[in-house]
Amino acid sequence: MNKKLEHSFEEIIKRKNKQVALSKTIPIKDIGRKGQHTFICEAYTHLQQHNNEEKHFFFERLKRIKITGKTSNSKLKENDIEYRISYYIVGKNGTKKDRWTFGQFCPLIPPIDFEKLINKARREKVILK
Repeated sequence: MNKKLEHSFEEIIKRKNKQVALSKTIPIKDIGRKGQHTFICEAYTHLQQHNNEEKHFFFERLKRIKITGKTSNSKLKENDIEYRISYYIVGKNGTKKDRWTFGQFCPLIPPIDFEKLINKARREKVILK
């Protein structure tokens, strides 16, 4: 990477490792916007996109530890496991320019990287059988 970034990708990994070690909670709004799900990340792995050094995918195993308010699905319960695929990318505009930032939209992932990410998650026991 040629440009000077505000912070390194290694800093993101350090924060993620700390989050996992401390069982730091992750609040996620319910789709109906009247409730909230609280998760902890039990395990994760990441992979750089093969043709874009400014994009890293994350595969996380999340455990729901709390539900507050009204949820859109009454069958969801505490201790459920969910998997999340997300990404970090170097921003190009505004306050995110030249900064690693959490991708706020559904990730687009090349087939070769998707296969690598899933296989890596299996090898590292992020995916439970």
